[in-house]
Amino acid sequence: MAETAVPGTAKAARDAVRTVAPQLIDYTESVLFGDLWERPGLTPRDRSLATVAALVALGRTEQLPSHLTRALNNGLTWEEIGELITHLAFYAGWPAAMSAGRVAAAVRAEKTA
Repeated sequence: MAETAVPGTAKAARDAVRTVAPQLIDYTESVLFGDLWERPGLTPRDRSLATVAALVALGRTEQLPSHLTRALNNGLTWEEIGELITHLAFYAGWPAAMSAGRVAAAVRAEKTA
């Protein structure tokens, strides 16, 4: 798998997890990003939209920074990400959307600094 396929701080996270669950990282690299993300049924942009929506809805904010970066690299805009978070406030709950909004704001600030 090309290193550019896993953006931002994802490599550091993988390296840390590899020390306790190396097979999980092997599956992450070979099956999740090496197979699932490469399937032709959805564009990478659509996969990113679905993934970010799931992470927001489930409150998985720790995973959001790397997937927001991936989403931007796959063609989503900050405006679309903002609309997604706003839309999900009504389906996933206001606290989930507010938490995701804070993470997105931090990622955006880091990228524009």
